[in-house]
Amino acid sequence: IGFLMDKILGDPSWLPHPIIWFGKAVAKCDKMFNSGKYKIIKGTLVTLFLVSMVFIIFYLLIYYTSQLNLYLATIIESIFIFYGIAGTTLIREGKAVFKKLDESLDAGRKQVSRIVGRDTSLLNRDQICAATLETMAENLSDGVIAPLFWYALAGIPGIMSYKMINTLDSMIGYKNDKYIEFGKFAAKSDDVANFIPARLTAFLMVIASGNLRAIKYIFKYGRAHSSPNAGYPEAALAGILNVKFGGTSVYFGKKVDKPFIGENQRAFTKKDIQKSSRINWLAEIITTLIILILIFYNKMPLIEFLAKVFSKNLL
Repeated sequence: IGFLMDKILGDPSWLPHPIIWFGKAVAKCDKMFNSGKYKIIKGTLVTLFLVSMVFIIFYLLIYYTSQLNLYLATIIESIFIFYGIAGTTLIREGKAVFKKLDESLDAGRKQVSRIVGRDTSLLNRDQICAATLETMAENLSDGVIAPLFWYALAGIPGIMSYKMINTLDSMIGYKNDKYIEFGKFAAKSDDVANFIPARLTAFLMVIASGNLRAIKYIFKYGRAHSSPNAGYPEAALAGILNVKFGGTSVYFGKKVDKPFIGENQRAFTKKDIQKSSRINWLAEIITTLIILILIFYNKMPLIEFLAKVFSKNLL
């Protein structure tokens, strides 16, 4: 139900979203504690506190509603799965950039600025297309596969705790003067939380594309990115589309030379966004089907199933 809600609704602006509440909590903690001495310690404690509170709150919510009424618990769980994944919005935003490029270069620059953190004011057409496709690959992991992965492991508390980690990283996980210390633990937590999902996403993309030769790009270029995780889905997409990503970008007024991922320096076309959208869609379906099989087979979150297996074998 949550998956279908995402396909139908996406992320409508009129609908209240828990990520907004997460963001407000992070902003308040940032204002209260990101000053003076011991910023690393304070940032670590803030991250641990917020993630733990989210896990506990959603664990209790699901536990007590399931005790009260199973149908009510199902509705609540479906709603928070819907809130936890962003597959439809990601595809819509990616397609919107290419559509705006048909109008003008400035329109394309303005549209792509909605989904990337770099300065888009001087990007040419190919750079806009590359930035869009890179973001679609990276956010397929962050916005779709990783949340579903953590849902499979720990249910709604898992998916919402991941979203808090992701929110912390997006707000305070920067390597600038303000956050290099305070946001260090949040950034590292996000790296850990995405370690398996990013690599899983890359292989799911290759499977969804049917181009198994692209696997070699994952091994060749996956580690090229400055991020320990983002390079893997980007490398998979570069291999699938036979394109090259990377190069110099501007972030917060500073030039950043990103390593090249891929081999074929060609112009991007509308077919690239169409193929990338189809891959995102299929990868999400494959992941959802796998989770459904796990749920119906185990009748419980995977982490609970593994714990029972482990304890049984230990005894």
